[in-house]
Amino acid sequence: MKNEERVVIAGGGLAGLRAGERLRELGFRGEIVIVSAERHLPYHRPALSKEAINGELVASDLRLTISRELNAVWRLGTAATHLEPDRHVVGLPGGEELRYDGLVIATGVEPRHLAGAPRQDPRIHVLRTVDDAIAIKRAINATQGLVVVIGGGLIGCEMAASVKTMGRDVAIVSRSSTLLGSAVGKNIADTVTEAHRVRGVRMAMGVKIRHWVRQAGGVAIHLSDGQVFFAAVVVIAVGASPSVAWLRGSGLVLEDGVLCDPTCHVVGGTDVVAAGDVARWPNLRFGGQPRRVEHWLNAVEMGRAAAENLLAGRDSSRPFTPVPRFWTEQYGMRIQGSGLPAMGKDTTTLAGSQKDHRTITGFIDDGRLVGMVGLDAPTAMIKLSTELWRQNRVTGTGPYRRPRQQPTPREAALDDSARSDAARRNTALPSALPAPAAEPAAEPVPEPAGIRGGVGIRVAPVAVTARAEESVRFEAPRPRPARAAGSRDDAAGSAGSRNWPGRSASVREIPPGTGVSSGDAVGSAGLQDGVQEVGSQRARAQPTRSEQSLRFAAVRSEALRLENALLQEAVRIEAARADSARSDSARSYAARAESPGAGWARFADPVEPARVPRQQQESQPLPLPPSHAPVVRSRGQGRSPARTGPRARPR
Repeated sequence: MKNEERVVIAGGGLAGLRAGERLRELGFRGEIVIVSAERHLPYHRPALSKEAINGELVASDLRLTISRELNAVWRLGTAATHLEPDRHVVGLPGGEELRYDGLVIATGVEPRHLAGAPRQDPRIHVLRTVDDAIAIKRAINATQGLVVVIGGGLIGCEMAASVKTMGRDVAIVSRSSTLLGSAVGKNIADTVTEAHRVRGVRMAMGVKIRHWVRQAGGVAIHLSDGQVFFAAVVVIAVGASPSVAWLRGSGLVLEDGVLCDPTCHVVGGTDVVAAGDVARWPNLRFGGQPRRVEHWLNAVEMGRAAAENLLAGRDSSRPFTPVPRFWTEQYGMRIQGSGLPAMGKDTTTLAGSQKDHRTITGFIDDGRLVGMVGLDAPTAMIKLSTELWRQNRVTGTGPYRRPRQQPTPREAALDDSARSDAARRNTALPSALPAPAAEPAAEPVPEPAGIRGGVGIRVAPVAVTARAEESVRFEAPRPRPARAAGSRDDAAGSAGSRNWPGRSASVREIPPGTGVSSGDAVGSAGLQDGVQEVGSQRARAQPTRSEQSLRFAAVRSEALRLENALLQEAVRIEAARADSARSDSARSYAARAESPGAGWARFADPVEPARVPRQQQESQPLPLPPSHAPVVRSRGQGRSPARTGPRARPR
């Protein structure tokens, strides 16, 4: 993009903020306009269900630090109404149109409402914004009655724990039989459920709400098991839906969010990327199935990645392949998650035990670790995270390309070389001997769609077996099918079946300095090695000249396979280096998460709170120090500056 261009960011949350800051870091000097439906500047949303409820923090403590270099125009209290991608226009209230050269969609999600629940009732609340948290806190402080939380997920459990620490009577109503359900595994879910129960939280698990009855001073909630809760305050926490109503009719693909390709570019749009809770994209590290990730750290990383790829253009963008992470704290217990536990079909205990309430549950999909959740085990989680990264490598690190049907020139050259070598080997065999038996087809390894190595070679994923710590071991990859007797692998004996440590590729380990570069590079040393191994099994039989020819052909074939395997390993190493560079920000956040006493604020740069009386801070918009104050235009204060000259398109 050029410096006279304009980027519009729809959404004033964390993802939008980080996207704008990343644009400036990369040298973009054009205009940045941030359109936000909220009247507050970005703030710490995870604290809304914890510290903002129990009184440990007030509204002014939640604000995020905004970089001095952002220099953005903030349109607070102004929700985008529609999008016209063909005209590069975002519609605003009152018929105003905001033209853009690049658009970042980061409008987040909206809380779900229960069907049949009374609307516009001051005793029934949802939690999404700081205004919602302030309203809930005031309602709880105004009564000593029962607080009923509908929903047993992360937000519902955090809300119930916060209210209970205030000394109030709390009840949880959930359709699941345990709190947190399958999101954390049975062991940890049972532990969390018991922690709430022993502290006096009333539990109604595995039930549905039949109907609501408004009464004086509260709401009567009738459940399917016959129980009736008379609630003074009700908090509905049953999940959230993507905020995409303003995008309907735009031509974008809206399927449980805004559908993106692996590089955050929106499907069906030009010069449009998406980030945060609203984006649904295929994470190539975990199989490529499009998913949404509603985690705080994902919003940070995806906002930055979306900005990078917007400037780079669709053809030069790189896939966004994070390992998602989340955390929650309840009654002093710390629950940390990594990866995609929802993908797991089986679970296993990786460390600790349920007895001492310090455990890590692993989620397994087809023998591969795809996620893990730990309870009060931060150090072990860091160690095991290395194994999670290792078993979910991304084999392609270059710009994303759609799957190609035709092989690359390099692939074709390798295939031609292998075919010509096989032809020469078969014609050199004595005519009196039968040709080697056909090799049984090995079990195919699925290749992620659209992913290729950095030099254009298809690199199949490798299931890596490693020990993350002394007490944890993972299953080894399944063995390759046995070779048929008389095949060239059988003729070569065990020379070609040694595995590199932790690898499933069937290649022979070569000592340093061997320098294999072609099929003939094994030379007499490789032939002697093969002859010795085969000869140990046939010590009594003197090999004939024909048998020696067969063995030489087998060793030569093994050398060719070894060369290809070494080339693939070089591609893997290069991919791992690039992958490691892209995950620097992830490691830094993980390190900050482990800092002692940091609390929820460990992921932000705190700013000295403004000197406002505590009783007034709850009702005021979140302020910023003068040195960080951005340009703010509230609703109805005029249009954004008009652009002059032809509109340049992004690369």
